[in-house]
Amino acid sequence: MYDGEGQPGRNDECWCGSGRKYKKCHLETDERLQQLYEQGFEVPARGLLKTPADIEGIKKSAAVNIGVLDYVAERIGPNTTTGEIDRWVYDYTVEHGAVPAPLGYEGYPKSVCTSVNEVVCHGIPSDDEVLVEGDIVNVDCSTILDGYFSDSSRMFCIGEVSPEKRELVRVTKESLDKALEQVKPWGLIGDVGQAVNDFAKEHGYSVVREFGGHGIGLEFHEDPFVSFVAQANTGMVLVPGLVFTIEPMINLGAQEIDMSDPNGWTVRTEDGSPTAQWEIQLAVTEDGYELLSW
Repeated sequence: MYDGEGQPGRNDECWCGSGRKYKKCHLETDERLQQLYEQGFEVPARGLLKTPADIEGIKKSAAVNIGVLDYVAERIGPNTTTGEIDRWVYDYTVEHGAVPAPLGYEGYPKSVCTSVNEVVCHGIPSDDEVLVEGDIVNVDCSTILDGYFSDSSRMFCIGEVSPEKRELVRVTKESLDKALEQVKPWGLIGDVGQAVNDFAKEHGYSVVREFGGHGIGLEFHEDPFVSFVAQANTGMVLVPGLVFTIEPMINLGAQEIDMSDPNGWTVRTEDGSPTAQWEIQLAVTEDGYELLSW
């Protein structure tokens, strides 16, 4: 088979664990994927396709993740420290029976990423970092509940921000709508990336190449990598059951980034220009997509 795994018999139980016979469950999908694989398309392994039970588990995790960001939205403002945001995220997540996925991940020391102004991603919260009027900040939350992972982020404008920053935040959010228009079952993930890139460039912005979205659900980071500088008609086939994030990082200035921070995590724009990111998580369905976390 296309993913190197064995194929069940027609009357055997389906590999997905649904309890249904293979011929009435994933046989038709597998035959289509095999054909695409033989034609040279990149297709997802069966282990990346989430079952209905998996999707329900991810939704429960996502409910906590959404709640965390709602909680932050109600409280964030001038004089908030990013260290406070980290404690809000940790306390809310744990109180709801979940675990902050970033905490301890590959040595990351906090429960959330807080990326302010020129910080592209992976800003580490600190009690010494105080948000002031005119800042823009991305709060990136990820949650584990009962073994299922969810992930989304939002931008916050602190008080009155400059028109240039506000427009950057708006366009970055709207780029998600352009991306979602390209999420179609049996489409290609490169279509999603090019839609974002085209929209950003139309507004005079640049898109970060080195970071992008990713598969997620049973692990924090799964295939595919979702590039926002990809070309249409390339990349993995969007098969129903595939779960991934769309999270473009869009710069007001040039696309080059600086990864030299001694903490080993924080990434900035090389030219010091402001940057923005929004992140959503979705599942590909038989007739489109379902948003899971935002």
